[in-house]
Amino acid sequence: MTNKISDKDKKDWENFLLSEEKLPDKDLKLKKKKYNSTYSIDLHGYTLEEANKSIQDFINKSYEKNINKLIVVTGKGIHSNNDTNPYVSKDLSILKYSVPEFIKQNVDLMKKISEIKNAEIEDGGSGAFYIYLKKKK
Repeated sequence: MTNKISDKDKKDWENFLLSEEKLPDKDLKLKKKKYNSTYSIDLHGYTLEEANKSIQDFINKSYEKNINKLIVVTGKGIHSNNDTNPYVSKDLSILKYSVPEFIKQNVDLMKKISEIKNAEIEDGGSGAFYIYLKKKK
């Protein structure tokens, strides 16, 4: 490696120093968005109708209180009695798939929601999901 700096590099460096351009600081860790208020609801043991009614009320009340993040625990469906209905797959839980679908089909609820995504393992993993609410206007 040579210690010589080309004239072009010198000029580029001088121009950079004179400009007000800022470089990103790679040493700063990107901070995850903090959610000051998180509410959760556990729907274990609810019927589909009870769960849909409860989740609708839960989202509406949380939105009114300016809650940022909701954790919805549906369970994985491994203990549900869905084997009594021949039209329901034994491999799929009822609430795990139907509650998010109910929310997505409800236009009024979706106006209040910015994102729905799977929960991290510490919040229930595949038996739960997050709802991120918009700020109340």
